[in-house]
Amino acid sequence: MKLLSLNLGRPRAVGYTDQPEGLTGIDKRPVDGPVRVAAPGPKGTGASGLAGDAVCDLRHHGGDDQAVYAFAREDLDDWERELGRRLPSGSFGENLTTEGLDVSGALIGERWRIGREVVLEVASGRIPCRTFQEHLGERGWVRRFTRRGAPGAYLRVIEPGEIRAGDPIEIVHRPEHDITVAVHFRASTTERHLLPSLSAAGDTLDTETAAAVREYARKHAADGGRRAADG
Repeated sequence: MKLLSLNLGRPRAVGYTDQPEGLTGIDKRPVDGPVRVAAPGPKGTGASGLAGDAVCDLRHHGGDDQAVYAFAREDLDDWERELGRRLPSGSFGENLTTEGLDVSGALIGERWRIGREVVLEVASGRIPCRTFQEHLGERGWVRRFTRRGAPGAYLRVIEPGEIRAGDPIEIVHRPEHDITVAVHFRASTTERHLLPSLSAAGDTLDTETAAAVREYARKHAADGGRRAADG
């Protein structure tokens, strides 16, 4: 398992984002490195976990739970075959293009060591948006990407340091539950009834998902109480 490509984005003005200045950093390009990786801070103020990488819309992206985005080269290759076009590493806006690692099959809370210093923790799956669709230029992309159910993983920084393309990746911790990135993604999108199962991931759930799980439980407890009263 290795870091095949390390990709950074620069701010770019486009006509398809609702970011107030019309900027996006989704257009990631491979760099040779090394690149410093560190926790960026809470969502809303913290941006990317990689030095020199742009996250422009802090309302929806960036912060500690979305410090780094990883996507498997093998999944990019599958999309290349389906779409009939070349997809260079970084095409999906990922910071890390991995090789030999089942990114969407990783467990929430799983930890990876990259190179000698950096340890990252799997936090959630990536939810597709209009900016992603327009950047890729594929009609109906949000629906197609969601249907595939292999979203890649957002990661938080546990141990900072430097990484570069070619660094080995080692799984150094796997939690004792079965909540994968793919399950997290389905629960957050098309199969909301799965939300309660995500609680098995405990405090390794990202902040937004943990809040969604609590709200789902509250709503269904209230609905159950009303049904009991009506009965």
